[in-house]
Amino acid sequence: MLKTLKTPGDTSWFIHDRFGMFIHWGLYSQPARHEWVRHNEEIPTDVYDAKYFKRFDPDLYDPNAWAAAASDAGMKYFVITTKHHEGFCLWDTKYTDYNATNTAAGRDLLKPMVKAFRERGMHAGFYYSLLDWHHPHYVIDPHIGPYRNAKNRAELNKGRDQKKYAEYMYNQTRELLTKYGKIDILWYDFSYPKPDGLGKGKADWQSEKLYKLIRKLQPNIILDDRLDLPGGWDVKTPEQYQPREWMRVNGQPVVWEGCQTLSGSWGYHRDESTWKSVDQLVQMLIDTVSKGGNLLLNVGPTGRGELDYRALKCLSGMGEWMKRHARSIYGCTQAPAEFVPPTDHRFTYNPKTKRLYVHSFAWPFKYLHLDGLGDKVEYAQLLNDASEIPLKPTDWTFEHMSHQNAGKNTLTLTLPTVKPNVTVPVIELFMK
Repeated sequence: MLKTLKTPGDTSWFIHDRFGMFIHWGLYSQPARHEWVRHNEEIPTDVYDAKYFKRFDPDLYDPNAWAAAASDAGMKYFVITTKHHEGFCLWDTKYTDYNATNTAAGRDLLKPMVKAFRERGMHAGFYYSLLDWHHPHYVIDPHIGPYRNAKNRAELNKGRDQKKYAEYMYNQTRELLTKYGKIDILWYDFSYPKPDGLGKGKADWQSEKLYKLIRKLQPNIILDDRLDLPGGWDVKTPEQYQPREWMRVNGQPVVWEGCQTLSGSWGYHRDESTWKSVDQLVQMLIDTVSKGGNLLLNVGPTGRGELDYRALKCLSGMGEWMKRHARSIYGCTQAPAEFVPPTDHRFTYNPKTKRLYVHSFAWPFKYLHLDGLGDKVEYAQLLNDASEIPLKPTDWTFEHMSHQNAGKNTLTLTLPTVKPNVTVPVIELFMK
């Protein structure tokens, strides 16, 4: 545990806002077949650069349109891949020529992006890859990189010095945290220490040195958990799966954020077909908040700098739901332990307003029974239109429920027969 280093970032706004946009954008948007295309297809550096670096020309890039799509979807913050594993940098860094200013784009692409999102009241976050398949001093290992099956790895690593690469990361981190004003999130990705010493962890990244720099430059920044620093993080980041319950470390609940894709790829993938439906995405957001977490939902812009039409459709659908149901998300968290939702439902709870939200993934047949709430609710309404939901007297509930359920202080709601015309209906309970 880094007792001398641990200085928590400010997560107060983070656990209120709950919903953010992840953006994976780089040269890999041009091959358009996964952000790991260089690794997966073992493309040599010179071939990759000859094809994609000199042709990177996002002439339709409009960060205001990106920010509008995110804001309209109900997102409150964003995290952009300033540099992904391929090593290409979106900003005007002085530590490598491998950046956007030396492509046909000819400019720093981060600056207008940060400005556009901030103008819509959104918090700004930077992702930075610890891996770098382009840097001449990044030591190639058997697990990660474009030469995963190389037999001459020792020869490939001649002249490479991982400490020089760590210094490069240190210098670029300083740039990112001094050139763009207040940054709210720093998202490193990722460590993979191995018992045989052939992976990479905190010693390879010089993580403690990085941590001290980060806290010096931006004391309140939220730091993710991928620097391989026990105790040196603010948020746990489960990737591409839904935790079964509130995430815990050493038995204690922690701040957590699930990162998920709209499809099976983080970067733009023209032919990917496993896109999630709006129903799935809304349910994912609800389920995450019901377990005390945040959702960071990813988009992968095209090589010309636009958001894919399928991504826009997903964001629009989520925005339509959030327009009427946002208060069951913002400021909400897991409900008190004594409140257990019925099958196919999720609870979220706002401790400030003392309102409990019942999210219905499967619309019931007229009656919804909520155990333990019989004497705790004074009013109920559908959130989408503020129409009243009648409460059945507890004696009626007792007579109409099976004997084994009697005595559970059950609240019965009388619902309309037809499901409301929204993706996921929400019932707002005003607690006594």
